[in-house]
Amino acid sequence: MRELDPRTPVLVGAGQASERVDDPGYRGMSPVELAAEAARAALGDAQADGLAAAVDTVAGVRQFEISTPGAPVPLGKSDNYPRSVAGRIGAAPRRAILEVVGGQSPQHLVTELAGTIAAGESEVALAFGSEAISTSRHLARAEDKPDFTEHVDGDLEDRGYGLKGLMTRHLAAHGLTDAPSQYALFDNARRARLKESRDEYARAMGELFAPFTKVAAANPHAAAPVERDAAELATPTDRNRVIADPYPRFLVARDQVNQGAAVLLMSIAAARRLGVPEDKWVFLHGTADLRERELMERADLSSSPASVLAVRHALDVAGIDIADVSTLDLYSCFPIAVFNICDGLGLDPADARGLTLTGGLPFFGGAGNNYSMHAIAEAVARLRADPGTYALVGANGGSLSKYSAGVYSTTPTGWRGDRSAQLQAEIDAWPAPEEALQADGWATVETCTVKHGKDGHRTGIVIGRLEGDDRRFIATTEDAETLDLLSTGEPIGARVYARSFGFGNRVTTTEQRMDALFPPRPKVLREDYEHVLVRRDGHLLEVTINRPEARNSLHPQANEELDEVFDAFFADPELWVAILTGAGDKAFSAGNDLHYSASGKPMWVPKNGFAGLTGRRDMTKPVIAAVNGYAMGGGCEIALACQLVVADETAHFALSEVKVGLVAGSGGLIRLPRAVPPKLANEMILTGKRLTAAEAQQHGLVNRVVGPGAALEGARALAAEILDGSPTSVRVSLQIMNETAGIADTVDAVAHPSPAWDELMVSEDSVEGVTAFAEKRRPRWRNR
Repeated sequence: MRELDPRTPVLVGAGQASERVDDPGYRGMSPVELAAEAARAALGDAQADGLAAAVDTVAGVRQFEISTPGAPVPLGKSDNYPRSVAGRIGAAPRRAILEVVGGQSPQHLVTELAGTIAAGESEVALAFGSEAISTSRHLARAEDKPDFTEHVDGDLEDRGYGLKGLMTRHLAAHGLTDAPSQYALFDNARRARLKESRDEYARAMGELFAPFTKVAAANPHAAAPVERDAAELATPTDRNRVIADPYPRFLVARDQVNQGAAVLLMSIAAARRLGVPEDKWVFLHGTADLRERELMERADLSSSPASVLAVRHALDVAGIDIADVSTLDLYSCFPIAVFNICDGLGLDPADARGLTLTGGLPFFGGAGNNYSMHAIAEAVARLRADPGTYALVGANGGSLSKYSAGVYSTTPTGWRGDRSAQLQAEIDAWPAPEEALQADGWATVETCTVKHGKDGHRTGIVIGRLEGDDRRFIATTEDAETLDLLSTGEPIGARVYARSFGFGNRVTTTEQRMDALFPPRPKVLREDYEHVLVRRDGHLLEVTINRPEARNSLHPQANEELDEVFDAFFADPELWVAILTGAGDKAFSAGNDLHYSASGKPMWVPKNGFAGLTGRRDMTKPVIAAVNGYAMGGGCEIALACQLVVADETAHFALSEVKVGLVAGSGGLIRLPRAVPPKLANEMILTGKRLTAAEAQQHGLVNRVVGPGAALEGARALAAEILDGSPTSVRVSLQIMNETAGIADTVDAVAHPSPAWDELMVSEDSVEGVTAFAEKRRPRWRNR
C-alpha cells in the first residue's frame, strides 16, 4: 500500500440487526436496543479489541417518531438517542450528534464523519440508526406494553428536524403531506413525458422492482422476504390496494420494520494503533451531497437533475464511470427514485448488476431515515468479498429533495474533497416557474394523482399551469366527475377549471361544474348566523362576534360568517359605516381558537383574511373596531385592520402569538410596525407585551378611549360623525389613501392619478354638497 496520510478515513466495521414480530425468538427490542445490537456487530466486524472505548464521536440517524413535531411515540423514547446507544456498548464519546430528517442522512453522516477524521478533528466515529415501527404498532395496545422511555445525561448536538423547504403550509393545506402522493406526482409526470399508457407504465414499475424482491427474499434482515413477479407487483388487488395513483401497496416503501444498522469509521493511524486488519478497510473514493429546488420551484416535475448530478459528481471525484461500478444500491422508496437515476446516467433498469444490495425499501424495508445505512453495510461486505471493485450507494431524502452519494472500494486512496458547495450554488440559480398561491381560471394539468383511502374515499391532487401567464399552482378535488378525469386515460395536459377559496384551490372539469359544487355566495345579509350577530341601523351596520364562551376567538366557521357579512357590507350601497365588536365584556377577540386548532381539525381563514378583514379586502368603507376587553393575537390584528378603533378603558392589546409558538401572520407583523414606533412594535411582537387602552391611544393604535362597557356606544358616536359627511367622499378618500399607501415619495403620492377623483367629480354627492352649502341646509347624501 502506498503511503497515505495517517488521518485518511477508512470504514472498518459494519453491522445490522433486525427482528420480525412473528419470529420464534422475537424480543420486542426498542430502537435503542436495535441500534446497540447493530453497533456491537459493527465493532465486532472490525476484529479488534477496545474499539468501544476508542469511539470519540457517535452520530444517530433520527427515527420517524422523532422526525416531525408532535409525532406520536406510543412506547416512549430516549431523550438522547446517540448517548443511549453509546451507553449500551460501553462507549463514552466526547461528541454526540442527532442528524436531521431524510433518507440521505446515513450517507451524509458517513461523508461528514470521514471529512472530520481527515481534518484531524476525530479519530474514531460510529454512525447508526434504527426503527422499531413494527414493534411499536404491535405492542402499543398491549396491557403489558413496554416503556422505551430513557433519560441520558450528556451533551447532544441535536440538528433539529431539517424540514425547511421540504413542506410548506400551502402544500399541507392541499393534502400533499404524505410521501406516496408526492412521489406519485413525479412518476405520473415521467409517464406523460415518455408518452406511455397507464398499463405500460405499471408494467415498467413492476419489472423494475421484481428483481428487488428476489434480493429481499434472500436477505435475512428483510421485512418482507417474498419474491414476486412484475405482474403481481403492478396489479391492484384487495391485498395490493392502490395507495396513490399509480402506486399499489407493493410498490411503496414499507415502514413496518424492526431494523438497525451501524458503521464504524476511523483514521488509518487509529486503525493501525487499534489493530484493525487491513483486509477490513474500505475507502471512500467519491462523495457528493446536493439538494433539489423546492417542489413547486422545479422546472420539470418528471425528474430530479440535482440527484443525478450528485451521483455523477461522486463518480467524477472517484475518477470512474458508472460502467466501472460492480455493485449499486439506488434508493428505492418509489419507482421514480430509481428511474430518475437510471434516466440520468443512461442505466438500463434491468442492468445485470442489479440496482439494490438489500432488496429495496418496499421489500427489504424502509427503515425510516436509516435505510441507506443498511445499503452501506451490504456494500462493505460485497467489496471485501471482491477486493478492488467499486460500489455506489445513492441515498435520497425528502421528495426527491436531498441526495447523498458515496463511492466505496477496498482500493486504498487518500481523502478526496468534493465540489458539492459550488454545484449547489448552480442548482440554486436554476430558473423556477412562478407560483400562483391563489389559482383562478382555466388551466392545464401538469401532473396529478388520486389518493385512495382505506375506506374508499378518493382525493385528487393537481399541479397545473394557469392559462395566460403559465403560473404553476396546486389544487385538490373530491368531485367524482373530476376524479374520473384524473383516474382514466391521460389527464396530464387536460384542461381544467380552477378557483381559489380560503381553504385552498379547487379544480373541476368546467366553470359550470365549479359553480354547481361551490355556488357563488350572494353578497347580502342573512337574517341569522351561528357565530355572529348583525344589526342594521339605517346606514350603519353593527357586527358582533358572538362566541363569549371562547373569548370571541375565531375558528373557520366564525371566520367564514364574518367574511360573508363584510362581503355584504362592502357590496351594499346603503351601508356606509360598520362597527365590529365582541359579545360580553371580557374580550373583543382572543384571536385564533386554539382549542379548535389543538383538536386536529383543519384551520384556515377566508381569502379576505382573519374575520374577513385582514387580507386583501379592499377597505373602501370605514370599519370601526369597538374593543371591549382583550384584543389578543388575531383580535389585535383585526383591530389593526380597521381604520378606526374605540376602546373602553379596560381593554388591552397584544400580539401574543410568540407565547404559544405562533406568529402574527394575519397582518400583525406588517401593520403594527407601520402603526407604532418600531422599537415598541418589536417589543410587542417579540415578547407579547400588552398595551392598555390609554397606552394604545398614546401610541396611535386607538382613536378614542371610553369608560368601562361603553366601547360600542363610543363607536356609535364616532360612526355618527362619519355619517354626517358624504359617503362618496369617505369612500373616495379611503380609496386614494389605499392606492398611495405604498408610494414612498410624498410628491409622487400627491401626483398619483387615481380614477377615484373622476368618480367624485361626477357624483351626485359632490353636487349636493356644494348646493346644500349655498342654500345653507343639511345635505341629503346619496352615495352615488
